[in-house]
Amino acid sequence: MPFGDGFEALIDGLYEAAVVPERWQGWLTGLARDCDATAALCSRISETRLSVVSTSAAFKEMWDEIWLAQGGAQNERTKRAIALRHAGFVTDADVFAPGEAEQLPLYRDFLIPRGYGSGAATTITIPSGDIAVLNVEKPYAEGPFPREIVAVLDRVRPHLARSALIANHLELERARSAAAALELMNLAAAVLGKGGRMLTANRSLTRLMPSVLDDLPSRLKLMDPGADALFTTALEALDRGGQMAAVRSIPMRARDEHPPVIFHLVPIKGAANDLFTRATAILVATPLVQIKAPSADIVAGLFDLTPSEARLAALIAAGHTPRDAAATLRWTEGTARSTLRQVFAKTGVTRQAELVGLLRGPMPS
Repeated sequence: MPFGDGFEALIDGLYEAAVVPERWQGWLTGLARDCDATAALCSRISETRLSVVSTSAAFKEMWDEIWLAQGGAQNERTKRAIALRHAGFVTDADVFAPGEAEQLPLYRDFLIPRGYGSGAATTITIPSGDIAVLNVEKPYAEGPFPREIVAVLDRVRPHLARSALIANHLELERARSAAAALELMNLAAAVLGKGGRMLTANRSLTRLMPSVLDDLPSRLKLMDPGADALFTTALEALDRGGQMAAVRSIPMRARDEHPPVIFHLVPIKGAANDLFTRATAILVATPLVQIKAPSADIVAGLFDLTPSEARLAALIAAGHTPRDAAATLRWTEGTARSTLRQVFAKTGVTRQAELVGLLRGPMPS
């Protein structure tokens, strides 16, 4: 029987990957080996975004090319697999007539020339409404996967569905924990899903509602029209760019009794491209009032800075110039300024005053 005594270990590895996303690639490699496949991947498909974890960079890059070549639409193989509504794995022979697949651009231009073209795949709807696809692949000339392989893959499928639910829940909890941690820094924060819909927020953020921002059914809205237009543009870029989108900072003028606010839209970058999580970004609201400068450890955790970058950012937030910070850290001034540019890129600001405003509000005049 395919997989032999290794089936139980395969399932154990699947649940480990749901908890530790870094293990998805290793699990897929083992699955491909057990299926006598050339490659395997797990992907998440939405209307605007493709996220892929694969056994090889070349296989992943090919699917990214296919996504771009087809304008983001699902490929013909995936469309037909979804249309079958089969709660199991299907092969190319199940969805195409003999000789039909090789005439399609997907196979003719991409899969077959690169040593693929014979696949076995299943589709699963995840809580966000997106589609997850698990696929194993081998050369077209080798023909369809044997039925005994498909039968064992069908036994894997319910575990994959449960793993997707577990991963989705854990990733959202991690995002909620990040929002709670920001509360300790006196920073208002919300966890956003696709399109800017608010999934959760800490108390500091909800206290800004509804005069500064409002939780609409479709998405979070900034009450200043100009700021909201920038926010909408940033959300659209986030949905298009996925995990590659950059931090975006959005200023808002003072409203009523509230001081000016800078909003920072920070993409959530999971180790496995956020395959199963609904959370796509954290929105941090920084009112421009004086607060205590945070420590280097807190700055590092918030913006994924290296220890050196975090130490410099903390000194800048405390009022040091780059020259003074360089002397304190025993760096050259050139090193301090180049490191500061790296900090700017990761925090989404372009000037030293903006970094100070982000971390502790404006310096007193």
